Amino acid sequence: MHVVRPAELSDIAALEKLAAVTMPGVHTLPKTREKIAASVERSIASFAAHVDIPSEESYLFVLENPTFGEIVGTAAIYASAGSNGTYFSFRNDVIQQVSRDLNISHSVHALTLCSELTAYSQLSGFYVQGREAAGVEAALLSRARLLFAVLAPHRFGDRFFVPLAGVTDATGSSPFWDALGRKFFKMDFLDAEKVIGGARNRTLIVELMPHYPVYVPLLPGDAQAAMGQIHPDGELAFNLLTEEGFEADDYIDIFDGGPILQAHKNSLRSFSGAVVRSVMLDERGGGRDAAVTYAIAASSEQNFRAITAVCPSVDASDCVHLPRSAIDALMVAPGDRVICVRI
Repeated sequence: MHVVRPAELSDIAALEKLAAVTMPGVHTLPKTREKIAASVERSIASFAAHVDIPSEESYLFVLENPTFGEIVGTAAIYASAGSNGTYFSFRNDVIQQVSRDLNISHSVHALTLCSELTAYSQLSGFYVQGREAAGVEAALLSRARLLFAVLAPHRFGDRFFVPLAGVTDATGSSPFWDALGRKFFKMDFLDAEKVIGGARNRTLIVELMPHYPVYVPLLPGDAQAAMGQIHPDGELAFNLLTEEGFEADDYIDIFDGGPILQAHKNSLRSFSGAVVRSVMLDERGGGRDAAVTYAIAASSEQNFRAITAVCPSVDASDCVHLPRSAIDALMVAPGDRVICVRI
């Protein structure tokens, strides 16, 4: 049984091992031990903080296989995007151009650097080993972040977004970056990502990126084709997020042109479908009818745990019947309250 829990200092080495794997479809995951350690420490402080309104907190989760004592995935959520700065993206605009003398009027597709996503809550850093066969474990890892937001809504905003990695080739080059960002940064895409650390809120972005609209028709064809397209490695995350209720909107990533998905919390399944139930020990060993697969999270901000469990439907009951192994994994006791969402 896999468990999602907050990252701990003892996980740093395992996270460093995960980060050593080539993952071109993930650009928001810290790669070096120093940045991983800083991310874990910041997460621990965020979980421990008393929060009235969302601010600079970030929460890092790990997917653990307790049977083998190994970390097989990680994901994060930021309370407020662009904390300590401004979150930058490109907005897809349509500019009307009119010439009365020539009697010409037409629309031009343009990209405008903007900061409109600043202060939205941001999902990032999703990565799971063996994603082709990850199944419900991947769904649990992706959704656990939102279950924590359901549990502690005061820690997050009402709107969420997720930037997904855009198209790159086998060498890590991005046609969108080569057509635009490279001209201002004067470096390769992967070098720029390393400098920026996957962030989109550094001062050097606004110092170097163009402040005027970029006319899309002037970009090379491969750069235009890459706009709003996801890296093949990001398809699992995209599918999980769209099933959750996220949708592509008017924004794309300023580095690789990848899509940015958005949603109001009320349109997300984790919020609209979440129910709170009391835990009851299932002493019948799963021999009940109408078994349903749920993502279940313990109702504790400081000792957050999330698992998947196959159990009787909770739709017409105030209780959720769980085996002893599930109760122990959640670190709860019979009678405690948990959050349940169908997977």
